Amino acid sequence: MKPATETPPQPHREPPVEATPRNQPAAPREARAAASARAIPVAPYRRLFARPGVLAFTIGNLVARLPMGMFSVSAVVMIAGSRGSYALAGAVTAAGLAATAVAGPWLARLVDRHGQARIAVPATVCAVLGSLALLLCVRCDAPDWTLFAAYAATAATPNIGGLSRARWAHLLRDDPAALHTANSFEQAADELCFMLGPVLASLLTGTFFPEAGTLAGAALLLTGMLVFAAQRATEPPPRTVREGGSPLRSPGFPPLLACFVATGAVFGSMEVVTIAYADGQGHRSAAGVVLALQAAGSCAAGLWYGARGPARPRLPRCLLAMTVLMSLPLLAAGASGSLWALAAALLVAGMATAPTMVTAMTLVQRQTPEGRLNEGMSLVVTGLLLGIACGSAGGGWAAQHASPTTGFAVPLAAAGAALLIASATAVLRPAGPRRRTA
Repeated sequence: MKPATETPPQPHREPPVEATPRNQPAAPREARAAASARAIPVAPYRRLFARPGVLAFTIGNLVARLPMGMFSVSAVVMIAGSRGSYALAGAVTAAGLAATAVAGPWLARLVDRHGQARIAVPATVCAVLGSLALLLCVRCDAPDWTLFAAYAATAATPNIGGLSRARWAHLLRDDPAALHTANSFEQAADELCFMLGPVLASLLTGTFFPEAGTLAGAALLLTGMLVFAAQRATEPPPRTVREGGSPLRSPGFPPLLACFVATGAVFGSMEVVTIAYADGQGHRSAAGVVLALQAAGSCAAGLWYGARGPARPRLPRCLLAMTVLMSLPLLAAGASGSLWALAAALLVAGMATAPTMVTAMTLVQRQTPEGRLNEGMSLVVTGLLLGIACGSAGGGWAAQHASPTTGFAVPLAAAGAALLIASATAVLRPAGPRRRTA
């Protein structure tokens, strides 16, 4: 009899073979997945919008942002058609632009302190009432000064793109790759809205009646903002306690703001000079289509840039590419004298815009103190508006006193100025730790 402790003999088993059939298919699956990710650049965007609440606030933001390209065109058509003066229409819209530059940072500071929904919705209602007041003043043949007062009330319109970017920065503060994709999408959305807005305004005012563009813009702005503000789960928390000083006191922010002013001059001068060039060619009505091609190139480049992995922000490199590509319209206009050649040059030149703006906005998010992100973004938008105004004046002067072809040297010079500013500050500013986004 065997002892109870003895282990009975076990049947012979082959040692387990390294899971060749199990491990071998994994490599092809991983390779297929990697190839699929490379072949489908929309994958990062699909992952981005799969997050809870993101799609809803994005739809509301896009609806509210579309009128930003409609209001000025609608106001010019409405005022000039009623009063017979483009000078008056231009002065009214310029006054509204100046009021926006003054009110924007103050309004953004309130948003940071009290929350987006609490401030943005009443401000939007005030802006909508200002648009409707302008419409009534025009219809009722009110004195000219009432037009300025009514349109100045539209300066209460929140920086809708900044509100959206602040939400992304809050939601994706620990995911730089997704934040890069989100910033790229926001820039592409800016280009798309400013491309479609004037077209929609022109269509409405020409098809129906001069006030149709203003009415539609007011309805879209209010509806989109209500949808956007209703998504409270994605809203950044208000900062009741002030954290850090003004963004203007943050190291590196003033030179960055100067770059935005110079970049705005590129946009403003290019628009005016292109219109003057098309007019000189006898195709002034085609200027809008030609400028839309520039925006389309920027939109496509922004989406492609967002599908790439994030890299260390290198603003001088992006501005160098913009400076080089901004020479193409000057060469096309001078060498060929063809509007179609200019259109192709603007399409290619526009591809430098979105990567530059995405990189610059990423630096804004890093340089701005926590709790003051909306204020920082509003300040750079103010810088852009100032640059657009200066660029429009400079481009118009060059086109009038020299020639429209020579005028294309103005956006090239503005891009070069932005490159010099960024390059100088990159050398002078010591490297420091990266600032965590709010």
